[in-house]
Amino acid sequence: MIFEVFSMLETTAARWARLDACTEHFGPADTTPRPAMLLFHGCGGIRPHIYTYAKAAAETGIRVFVVDSLKVRGWGRMQGVTLVCTGAALQGYERSGDVLAALWGVSQRPDVIGDLIMLAGFSHGGWSIMDLMTQTLSKRGEARLADPDAELIKRVKGIFMVYPYINFPARSVKHPWLYSIPTTVVLAMRDHLTPYKRSVEVFERLSEQGVPMHTLSLDASHAFDEKDNKGAVMDFNADAMRQSMEAMTAFIEEVLVSPVVA
Repeated sequence: MIFEVFSMLETTAARWARLDACTEHFGPADTTPRPAMLLFHGCGGIRPHIYTYAKAAAETGIRVFVVDSLKVRGWGRMQGVTLVCTGAALQGYERSGDVLAALWGVSQRPDVIGDLIMLAGFSHGGWSIMDLMTQTLSKRGEARLADPDAELIKRVKGIFMVYPYINFPARSVKHPWLYSIPTTVVLAMRDHLTPYKRSVEVFERLSEQGVPMHTLSLDASHAFDEKDNKGAVMDFNADAMRQSMEAMTAFIEEVLVSPVVA
């Protein structure tokens, strides 16, 4: 049944109605309108490091919404690893609809400043955000939604990504971004899923096309911030995680917090 529901085109509102129940909120316990960050996990689902980033972001005074794209489909980590991580289901283009729907839903909340939103993604989450940036969002079916709306992108003031997946069939490998949004990306120089050289080439091209781009390259593996990773291919690196989180909070201060203070 889950496959049947998500194989049909939903409206943005309908997608958000499902996602809302699978989204966790971090931030000040008040009703004051504040900037917000929408955080999208990797292909294996929400892992402990996602909450570490979310809590650190919330300490800057913004609201953080962690969107569970597996739970909303009735999936857990097993399905994430066997279906999503292998590319058999929920590729970045399809999940980009989750990103757009979450943007639509969260920006309407009375405790959020609707035009001060940041999108954040890890690995598959970054792929989904990047695929969204390549679409006109003017035609039925784009982002796998019945009513995509490009006007929503104007609410995004920054994009933060950590070791985003940029390999086939990610659209940013060949397609330009249609929106110029300040972006900070953390790259893992020993990433086995996306060769570091490929990542650099893609982001340099996007920068040349006019996207305000800052990259932080770390001598680390893919998923360097997951403490359970202790292998040769993916290995936890505490210092790399510290640098990644510092880059995130600095970017939040720049694009979300400073405009409010000013």
